[in-house]
Amino acid sequence: MNQHLPPATSDYLPEWRPEDVTFWEASGKRIAWKTLWITTLSLILSFATWFVMSAVVVRLPGIGFKFTEMELFWLAAMPGLAGGTLRLIHMFLIPIFGTRKVIAIATLAKILPCVGLGLAVMNPATPFWMFLVLALLFGMGGGDFSSYMPSTSVFFPKRLQGTALGIQAGIGNFGVSVTQFITPWIITFAIGSGALGASQTFTKGSKTSQLWLQNSAFWYVPLLTVLGVAAWLMLRNVPVKASFREQLDIFSNKHTYFCTITYVMTFGAFSGLSAAFPLLIKTIYGGFPNAPDPLKYAFYGPLIGSAMRVFAGPLADKWGGAIFTQLCGFGLIAGAAVLSFGGLLTPTSIEQFPMFVAVMLGMFFFTGIGNAATFRQFPVIFAHSPRQAAGVIGFTAAIAAYGPFLFATLIGQAKAHYGSPTPFFVGLMVFCVFATIINWWFYTRTGCEKPS
Repeated sequence: MNQHLPPATSDYLPEWRPEDVTFWEASGKRIAWKTLWITTLSLILSFATWFVMSAVVVRLPGIGFKFTEMELFWLAAMPGLAGGTLRLIHMFLIPIFGTRKVIAIATLAKILPCVGLGLAVMNPATPFWMFLVLALLFGMGGGDFSSYMPSTSVFFPKRLQGTALGIQAGIGNFGVSVTQFITPWIITFAIGSGALGASQTFTKGSKTSQLWLQNSAFWYVPLLTVLGVAAWLMLRNVPVKASFREQLDIFSNKHTYFCTITYVMTFGAFSGLSAAFPLLIKTIYGGFPNAPDPLKYAFYGPLIGSAMRVFAGPLADKWGGAIFTQLCGFGLIAGAAVLSFGGLLTPTSIEQFPMFVAVMLGMFFFTGIGNAATFRQFPVIFAHSPRQAAGVIGFTAAIAAYGPFLFATLIGQAKAHYGSPTPFFVGLMVFCVFATIINWWFYTRTGCEKPS
């Protein structure tokens, strides 16, 4: 690893020794926490914009877009596909370009899809392929994570990484709830006396109402602008650099792949369920009289998962992450089993809906615990190299970011071919059993290879 100190510039800090208690207390702590809060606020908007399409698609048929059910699932899935792929790029960027440039440019870049979607929903003639392109561009919000988290991991000492990463990822994850909570409200009125465009007529059954669906995307533009400029002016880089080739050394370690499997179980499930939850409500329970509005319930899941990620971070620092990852696995296995075999995915009445929501929220609860726990584990498992630990965080986050794509497409396929998403949740249960066994064998049991 090339870990020389770059020349002192406005971009780079002259030195960085977070494990040195004297240095940390004198100046490191202030810089690290300032960086954490700026990047975390930006990450909220990254997650929020990543899930904008999943909140918008449930309204598109009502304002005149003639898309099929499977096409709607594809629109919800595309940000996940792009997000995971972009994370594979982002995981290498911090050691090459540094925190300041990466965070600022990534934040400002998301203005493009927000403006594009706002314009697209105002024109009912906008073709499906255009929405697909915009959905892929919203994947930039998902890709950011694999730069933000490695950046945070090198700013903090090992003893605080569970807390710092839990705060950043947990509060950042609130962006999903922000989108799903704000969207139903902000589309009900004109912003700036209609300066952002005319309303659309929304039809549900025999009832009609006026919506300003473009607001769901436009309102992020000023926020992204302010935070992008703030990141450019206020952030600096840790003086650690590594080339692309040097960073590939993580792939020679078997624990990179084991950590990826457990993080797919935790964050992959969180992001996948977040993207699919609104459409699951619409497609499974939407045919009953007085059917629930998906967006009135969907935001609770990401909210609970995000809150638990923040709460569980300090607990994982205190007691270790492996035991909490194990708990997450058990909870997800139980939740997937109840959904699969309890009739909640093939309901006969709307009276089953509260139990369906309760089980889904329980699964979000456990994903939040697991997300905090795994990010506590990785710096311990790769304690010999903080740079490798950061790289593994970026890589595992990249693979897990395919969760929205896999969940939305596979659930859609299961429903199209089998009439319900039950086969998907059976498969999810089997995968969680596999991941939980790996976590127990290598990281949790007495005498395991890497207690963490």
